[in-house]
Amino acid sequence: MNDEIQALKKNDTWDLVPRPQNHIVVGCRWIFKTNLHADGSIECHKARLVAKVFSQIHGLDFEDTSSPVVRPARAVIKPSRAEPVFDLSTLCPATVRIILSIAVTSGWPLHQLDVKNAFIHGHIFEEVYMDQPPGYTDPQFPQHADSSLFIHHITSGTVYLLLYVDDMVLTGNNPALTKTLITRLSTEFAMKDLGSLHYFLGVKVQPNSHGLFLSQTKYALDILQRANMVEAKPITTPFEVGHHLTIEGKLFSDHTLFRSLAGVLQYLKITRLDLSFSVNSIASTGHHGLQLHRTSSHELLAYSDADWAGCPDTRRSTTGYVIFLGANLVSWCSKKQSIVSRFSAEAEYRSLVFATAEVAWIVQLLRDLRLQLPFPPKILCDNKSAIFMAVNPVT
Repeated sequence: MNDEIQALKKNDTWDLVPRPQNHIVVGCRWIFKTNLHADGSIECHKARLVAKVFSQIHGLDFEDTSSPVVRPARAVIKPSRAEPVFDLSTLCPATVRIILSIAVTSGWPLHQLDVKNAFIHGHIFEEVYMDQPPGYTDPQFPQHADSSLFIHHITSGTVYLLLYVDDMVLTGNNPALTKTLITRLSTEFAMKDLGSLHYFLGVKVQPNSHGLFLSQTKYALDILQRANMVEAKPITTPFEVGHHLTIEGKLFSDHTLFRSLAGVLQYLKITRLDLSFSVNSIASTGHHGLQLHRTSSHELLAYSDADWAGCPDTRRSTTGYVIFLGANLVSWCSKKQSIVSRFSAEAEYRSLVFATAEVAWIVQLLRDLRLQLPFPPKILCDNKSAIFMAVNPVT
């Protein structure tokens, strides 16, 4: 708590002023968290000061909102500008996998940093008043109150910075430039150097002879413990072949537990492609994960497929695609389509559309990363009618 308060004061987060009479004063509270290593051992204890913004009313007290947790922004830092230029890209799991794939392919070092203080580091133009932190009220003034992937490119090299709240991952083709950037960040914020990348967003990163191996063993075991399935036997196929879930029949007894497990399993899909189709099942073995190969090329290849009317309740089809950057799997999807397809070619064509949109986004991301593709992207589909419609969109 003392470190948090000192960091807030160092960054000039607030000024003590007389309590206003005609403004809403936002309260605050302390949030405590225990950070764990990948093996479950305790790394450190953290304290965060958070404002009780739920007391404000949208449209009256504020208009815009931002969340560095769900949709952080991406910025391109140009040498000729002092401020970064933001666009609306998101730090999705595919972005993390692409950056790690480029780093391991190019042989770049991966460095990890942690910001000791994650309070507001932006500039706001509105007046916001907040109570003093509990336990740290100034005795002289007892009644006073108060998205992202970054790309740094210069002639000597390029540095990529992945930011998720207070966790950072840096990589680049010039170690001296990376070290200089870390030094500059340390002068602006209270930083903790965690060394080489080993654990990021709940994903364990293990270097091996082939490149990098990404796994979520601890997260998977936590889910098994929540579901009381630690002693369950693993299976190679996480879903019964030819079986379709339906709303008919006996419902699961604990609805809250079922929804909770369905939600936490979504995050497990960062490294588990085999669970994309059946997020209500999980294998209990810990060696499953995602391998990023060091000898990968930069060719972009996608596979698209779909079933037809696979859902017995809604008769909607399921879209599926996987995208490779060289030999590394960087993006995938298995999702029920929003409308009913009247024939199989329509379902396949819709899947092809989603795969094409994802490929177009990855191409744009690679351009922002100043990475040139050696060949145009390829998208493979096994339905001749869908391919014909894609080649002849007018007919």
